[in-house]
Amino acid sequence: MDADDSRAPKGSLRKFLEHLSGAGKAIGVLTSGGDAQGMNAAVRAVVRMGIYVGAKVYFIYEGYQGMVDGGANIAEADWESVSSILQVGGTIIGSARCQAFRTREGRLKAACNLLQRGITNLCVIGGDGSLTGANLFRKEWSGLLEELARNGQIDKEAVQKYAYLNVVGMVGSIDNDFCGTDMTIGTDSALHRIIEVIDAIMTTAQSHQRTFVLEVMGRHCGYLALVSALACGADWVFLPESPPEEGWEEQMCVKLSENRARKKRLNIIIVAEGAIDTQNKPITSEKIKELVVTQLGYDTRVTILGHVQRGGTPSAFDRILASRMGVEAVIALLEATPDTPACVVSLNGNHAVRLPLMECVQMTQDVQKAMDERRFQDAVRLRGRSFAGNLNTYKRLAIKLPDDQIPKTNCNVAVINVGAPAAGMNAAVRSAVRVGIADGHRMLAIYDGFDGFAKGQIKEIGWTDVGGWTGQGGSILGTKRVLPGKYLEEIATQMRAHSINALLIIGGFEAYLGLLELSAAREKHEEFCVPMVMVPATVSNNVPGSDFSIGADTALNTITDTCDRIKQSASGTKRRVFIIETMGGYCGYLANMGGLAAGADAAYIFEEPFDIRDLQVCDGGWPWGTVPFGSTR
Repeated sequence: MDADDSRAPKGSLRKFLEHLSGAGKAIGVLTSGGDAQGMNAAVRAVVRMGIYVGAKVYFIYEGYQGMVDGGANIAEADWESVSSILQVGGTIIGSARCQAFRTREGRLKAACNLLQRGITNLCVIGGDGSLTGANLFRKEWSGLLEELARNGQIDKEAVQKYAYLNVVGMVGSIDNDFCGTDMTIGTDSALHRIIEVIDAIMTTAQSHQRTFVLEVMGRHCGYLALVSALACGADWVFLPESPPEEGWEEQMCVKLSENRARKKRLNIIIVAEGAIDTQNKPITSEKIKELVVTQLGYDTRVTILGHVQRGGTPSAFDRILASRMGVEAVIALLEATPDTPACVVSLNGNHAVRLPLMECVQMTQDVQKAMDERRFQDAVRLRGRSFAGNLNTYKRLAIKLPDDQIPKTNCNVAVINVGAPAAGMNAAVRSAVRVGIADGHRMLAIYDGFDGFAKGQIKEIGWTDVGGWTGQGGSILGTKRVLPGKYLEEIATQMRAHSINALLIIGGFEAYLGLLELSAAREKHEEFCVPMVMVPATVSNNVPGSDFSIGADTALNTITDTCDRIKQSASGTKRRVFIIETMGGYCGYLANMGGLAAGADAAYIFEEPFDIRDLQVCDGGWPWGTVPFGSTR
């Protein structure tokens, strides 16, 4: 199933790549530091993009240790070298800690080994320590060459020919602890492992009315703890960047007992392994367990996930992220000049961007310095807008103020699901309901889409009504593809009867069309002259104005898992081609991204016309058991 000797890109992509040439250049790719799921996808992208533009690409095995040792540890890669590795966790070229590279003597050996193969372009996949080492190596490069020339290991011609070393980094870290990027390679897969464990724990905890304290990785960064707490609706979370206030012990026990009083049968507490209090003293899982047992008498268990978070198959997101970053890294190396500083490929929103490497490293180090100096607000700010936004969202959704402390607005906000069900719809409803209540609004739930709206299937929904909704698929409110056009009079009547002052529509393209119809009817029905907002939620990811819809990521993971199983089945057969049809209607997102994540030979989509000649181009390039993709239309 792994692509694809059909290497000629189409249309605009071909034009974009015309000015890039790697002829006469050599690129070395290495993985260093802790391994992370998705590193292999990044290696694959660097190798194949490098070969496509005409460069030689070399594996550097065992990280910097392989660079220092040389010999068989630096080997040229070809197109087939990276076949069938997308679904493999860890790194196929190995990673090791290297004390020798920390010394100038070790870096001198590394430079000599690279020069023997003409490598003057390095793509380093690792954490901030690995990238800092690469930048130091680049700064010393000219001095190292001069020393090698004095020692007689290279001649003056080589010094001039290989005068500059270009370095591009990609961050591989499950902790998402590198500043400057929204996500690092491996983080999404680690979150998958955590959520899988939480889902399993919840069933046993609910059966026995237990409290579980779950410790996740994150010695210096609480991203995994924070986002997993947000995803599962945890009762409490401990982070190194945002320690609890003085007296947190009593506050936490009150919160747990209040949730039990609301007939909740379990409590989940998530702890980052580096969690601290405001005095920088560690907060351990055992300490929390002892507190809950002593103060509340709850049956409490501790689960420490450990390295299960680092292993396993990469998620679709990590495969796609690493592939995009790998391609961008090669382009950055080819476009580099002697004056170009070392850069790191980062994710900003939904775009791969290049940022100055050492600026990002310095920001990352500043976070730790801020925590050491107990400037925790600065630490959260330095983590970036994504981290700060997630922390604020968790606090708003997890902590309910007493009713007498919430100012009432006399505003009725209705929530409705429209279109096909999409994973994550219920989490969106939960978030909207709780934020609305926290802001003093009265929240109304509309059942069964616009059809139910017209029939008056509307009732008030409270804080506890949406408890436990985050992990449930489908649509608890019920949803239909029916548009409001033929029910405008009835819907206007219901809006007037329930005094609806604002409408939130969560759904797919039908929700988008429905919102347009309601907006167009404002001239005839003044009831529609209220704020109306749509949240895209569809596996097809076909709503205009949105890069990413709720449900698309879950659908991609389902496609990727299915393809991995098919690939395993196909490996034992001959002369077999698998054709997979995805959903998506006239939008090729699932087919295109699913093909990229699964390593398909081709993805045939509505947006890009194709004919029998495209199949002929792929013929001969397909190994046994390959998979072309197509979207339904």
